[in-house]
Amino acid sequence: MKSKKVNLAVLVSGSGSNLVALIDAVKSGVIADGQISLVVSNKEDVYALQRAENAGVKAISIKRSGFSSDEEFDKKLVEKLREYKIELVLLAGYMRILTAPVLEAYRDRILNIHPSLLPEFGGLGMYGMRVHEAVIKAGVPVSGCTVHIVNEHVDGGPILAQAEVSILPGDTPASLAAKILREEHRLYPSTVQKFITGFDI
Repeated sequence: MKSKKVNLAVLVSGSGSNLVALIDAVKSGVIADGQISLVVSNKEDVYALQRAENAGVKAISIKRSGFSSDEEFDKKLVEKLREYKIELVLLAGYMRILTAPVLEAYRDRILNIHPSLLPEFGGLGMYGMRVHEAVIKAGVPVSGCTVHIVNEHVDGGPILAQAEVSILPGDTPASLAAKILREEHRLYPSTVQKFITGFDI
């Protein structure tokens, strides 16, 4: 048990189902050594922001349109993360590719969950339902989810944990997505806790 809880930020772009799983995991003690100190969305009016506020977590939005470049946007993001003394950044359905300012400020301290068994079905353009459609089309027998460290290569950082699900003959992209999401909600929080205890933050 760490002497103080690690400050976590969760970056979101959508409804925030993984955010809720992380919030619940902090409350239940699955994530015993971390606390969610900030939720940031690159979009206004997404449900994830409301869910954060409902849970008593500080939630803000920063719109990309207000900045001249992705790097300027990410500089502002880093500024906010530092303002809230964030030590570990968690991506949860964050639909932006991080650039140098964030990657350098939080080197090896950014985690993401991806809805496939990386390195398969990852990389640029592979997100959300596109992943599950590609998996079903490929006819593979299993899929799953992967928690990995974020670096300059999209979905290419070191893998921390994976969970598998079987693909049944009647599965559709939507039914596969639902099965994998259940595993994401279990795998991500437990991996975050293991990462915190094994990492000298």
